[in-house]
Amino acid sequence: MRSGRCELRHSPPERLTWHDERVMARSEVVVDLGALRHNVALLAGLAPSSETMAVVKADGYGHGAVQVARAALEAGATWLGSCSTQEALALRAAGIQAPILAWLDAPDEDLAAGLAADVEMSIASLSDLRRIEQAADEADARPRLHLKIDTGLSRNGCQPHDWPALVEAARKHEVVAVWSHLASADEIGDPSIDLQAKRFDDAYEVARSFGVDPKRHIANSAALLTRPDLHFDIVRPGIAIYGLNPVPTDHDLRPVMSYRSHVALTKRIPAGESVSYGMTWTAQKDTTLALVPAGYADGVPRALSGRMEVLLDGKRRPVAGRVCMDQIVVDCGDDEIAEGAEVVLFGDGRRGEPTATEWAELTGTIDYEIVCGMYRPRVRRIYT
Repeated sequence: MRSGRCELRHSPPERLTWHDERVMARSEVVVDLGALRHNVALLAGLAPSSETMAVVKADGYGHGAVQVARAALEAGATWLGSCSTQEALALRAAGIQAPILAWLDAPDEDLAAGLAADVEMSIASLSDLRRIEQAADEADARPRLHLKIDTGLSRNGCQPHDWPALVEAARKHEVVAVWSHLASADEIGDPSIDLQAKRFDDAYEVARSFGVDPKRHIANSAALLTRPDLHFDIVRPGIAIYGLNPVPTDHDLRPVMSYRSHVALTKRIPAGESVSYGMTWTAQKDTTLALVPAGYADGVPRALSGRMEVLLDGKRRPVAGRVCMDQIVVDCGDDEIAEGAEVVLFGDGRRGEPTATEWAELTGTIDYEIVCGMYRPRVRRIYT
C-alpha cells in the first residue's frame, strides 16, 4: 500500500485509489496478529512435547501468509506448512527461514527452485519421488522428504500396499517424517480416527523396518485439541491458529479476522416500499435504510440474503433484501445513522456482532470457506 507524501510543488497531484491507506476502503479485513500469537502459544502449550507446524496455506487461510507466518513463529511455532512449493517460495522470498513443508504440487511445479530454497517436500508415490530426484539434480540440492501414507482419507497419500516400495526407494535420501491426515478428527469419538491411527502406526513400523528413523505427524487442529495420543513429534494446527474451533471444546481461541465496511448513504423510505432485486423485502412501516458498499464480489455470500445481520452503531440490524454484487442495505428503523459510520459484518463476537462461524452455519458451509474467501481485490487487508 502506498503511503508516500505528494510533493505538489514538483509533480502533479498523486491520484488516490480505493486501496490507498489515506482513503476509506469499500470494505476491509482486519487481522489481529496479537490474537493469532495467543492462539499459537495456546496450541503449542497443549502439545508441549511436540513441535508445532503452523499451517499457512491458501495465503494463510485468507489472513496473509507472510504476516501470519512471522507472527506464528514469534509465538512458538517451529515449522510452517504450505500447500505448494510456490506458496513456500513466497515465504522464502519474504525472508522467512524456518522449515517449510510443501505437500501438494502440480506436475509442472518448479520443484528445483523449492529444493534450492531448502523447502521440504511431501511424496506419496514413486512418480513423486522421481520428479523430486530430477529436480534435486537440477538444483544440486539434497531433498528432505516427508513420506505421506493414505490411512483412509483417500486423497493424496501412498496406498498401504505400495508403501514398502516407496520407503525403500526414498531411504537413500533424508526422510524427515512420515505423515498422514485425518478424515473425521472434528467428529469426536468417530471410529475412523482410531482406524487411521492404527494404519499410521503400521506405516511407521514399516518405515522403521527399512532403517528409517522419521518424525511422525498426523494431528490437525481437531486432533491437537482432542487426541493428545496423536500429537507425536509434530502437530499441524491450521484453522485453530486463526481462532476458529473445529470441535465443540472450551478453549480460549480468539478469532483473528474481522470484516468491516461503512455506511455510504442513508435514506428514508415509506411503508410499502421494497428493497433490492426481486423486491423480496418490503418495509412494514416508514424506516431508515443504510447502504453498505460490500456485496458478494467482496465476500458476502449471496446465500445470506434475508438471513444476515450486521453491527451498526452499536446494534445488530437486519439486512433488507438480497445481497447484491457490490452492496447490501441495512434496515435501521427510526435511528439516525451517519454516513461513514462503521459497519461490522463479522468479527470475534465480543460486541455482539456476527461471526464467521455464524455466516458458515447460515449458509451451510464451514468457517474455513468464509475466511479463505475474504481474499478479494476490493477488500483491503490491514493488520493490528
